[in-house]
This record gives sequence, C-alpha cells and structure tokens, in this order.
Amino acid sequence: MNKSFLVQNSLMLAPLIGATGSLMTAVGITLTFIMVTSVFALCMNALRPRLLPATHLLANVLLAATLTSCAELGAQLWSLQWHQDLGIYAGLVALQCVVLDCTGFFQRTWPARLRLYGLFGALMVGLGLLRELIGRGTFGSHLSWLTNASPAHWEGWILTTDGGLRLTTLAPGGFILLGLLIALWQIWHRPTP
Repeated sequence: MNKSFLVQNSLMLAPLIGATGSLMTAVGITLTFIMVTSVFALCMNALRPRLLPATHLLANVLLAATLTSCAELGAQLWSLQWHQDLGIYAGLVALQCVVLDCTGFFQRTWPARLRLYGLFGALMVGLGLLRELIGRGTFGSHLSWLTNASPAHWEGWILTTDGGLRLTTLAPGGFILLGLLIALWQIWHRPTP
C-alpha cells in the first residue's frame, strides 16, 4: 500500500459518507464520477503529449472543473431535485480527477481503472441502499428523480411504517455504519489460528 493509493481512497471517503443518504443520490454520484473521470482520462491522454510539464496541473484543474460543471448542469437539467440532493459532493469529482491524474492513475491499464470504478460504485450503491433501508425504511424512495418520471409523490417501496432510524441518513450515521461494516469485514476475514 503506497502513499498515492491512500490519497486516492481517502478523497473518496467524503462522497461515500456524504452522498449516500439515499440510493438515488449514491447512484447519481457514482454515475457522475464514472462519466467525468472517463472523459477526463480520454482528454488528458490526448493533451498530455502536447503540454509542457509545468502546465499539466493547470490543465488538469481546468479540464476537471469544466467537465464536472458540465456534468452538474446536465444533472440539473435532467432532475433538479436529484441535483440539489447531490449538493457539493458532485463538485468533489473534479478534485478526484486531478489527484488521480497526479498519482498516475490514468496511465494504468483499463482493468485497473475498471476495478476502482467497480469498487467505488459498489461501495456507494451498497452504502446508499443500506442507509436508505435502515434510515427511511424504504427502497427506491426517489426513483422518480433518476427516471425523470412525472409522479412527484412516489414514495418507493415502504418497508416499515415508522420510517426507520433517522440517524443513519445523516453523516454521523454514515460513519457509524461504515465503521460497523469494516468491523464485520475484518471479523469475517480474520485468519483462523
């Protein structure tokens, strides 16, 4: 485990905790991350040979901010509620693009990139699903945001009538749930003596 691996993964912690209060928000930030970083990688791979080494960081910042802003405008056009629920976390994708490029992530092979995309997506969607199930007692409560369906009163599939444990939809509850999941993972993969 090297230093760049820790930097890449620690930057993904903020959207993992902040943007997984519901399943649709987690799916939204995952789609934004995959789409923006893929286009960023293609553009930077085309631009990198034409840039001076001193201008790489400036080009990274400008391109990442532009692509993230375009993705946010597209999300706002598609569904305003979905965009508002994403909040500031969609803007963090630009910072992730810059850090991933500075650590050499986009020079890796496609399977290595797809592994990170899959891991990030699975963590986001899994934690979003758990937080929505435990916190709201529903499944797919904001599905109309993603599908842009007309009924705004769609409540999803209600699993509990009392609404669940509200703490898990907040950021502290996300940290607690993530800590419990990590502890379960370590217990499950503990080597037997």
